[in-house]
Amino acid sequence: MIRVMVVDDEALVRSGFTMILNASADIEVVAATGGGQALAAVARHAPDLVLLDVRMPDVDGLTILARLMELPAPPVVAMLTTFDSDEYIATALRSGASGFLVKDTDPDELARLVRSLAAGAVVLAPQVTATVISGYLHHHGEQGAATRAVSRLSTRERDILVLLSHGLSNADIGSRLHLGIGTVKDHVSAVLAKLGVTNRVQAALWAQRAGLLDGAHP
Repeated sequence: MIRVMVVDDEALVRSGFTMILNASADIEVVAATGGGQALAAVARHAPDLVLLDVRMPDVDGLTILARLMELPAPPVVAMLTTFDSDEYIATALRSGASGFLVKDTDPDELARLVRSLAAGAVVLAPQVTATVISGYLHHHGEQGAATRAVSRLSTRERDILVLLSHGLSNADIGSRLHLGIGTVKDHVSAVLAKLGVTNRVQAALWAQRAGLLDGAHP
């Protein structure tokens, strides 16, 4: 069972997401709150995944994200938005968000995306992906630093980095490379440590900057 918490200032959004996700047998929305109650609700319900609105009138979503990432065992966090501002996307990804979804995501897709996030995959809405690729990935010309970081990876670790950058879960990577899930998790942890990043989205950004994904297919 994937335990999800929805944080949004609009009651209609909270109720809509709750209804859609609770219709799946393997997903349970354990809390749905506004921004002001978010941190207390996370402490009380210990969700696996938090769907967090970027902009709220009482507490900024990016502030909540930063606080969540300070926890000893932070939940997976995906940001919710109705727009694709470069500034918000860059800040959220740098702060540890594992995904970026638009609020009008097709209901049939929402549960699948939640499962992918819970499994450790990178999830970016198509509208957001275009912004990331055109701007954030090439921010301040960091390709050189990314290339040096990627050069520290073994061949197997590079293969895993490419696959996780394309959004594959640990199970999918294991199936593709004929490895056990435990082994994949160990490799992913090593990749993150060597790149000096905290999550898979940031690792994917380094891979893109380094040109590791040019012409690569999952």
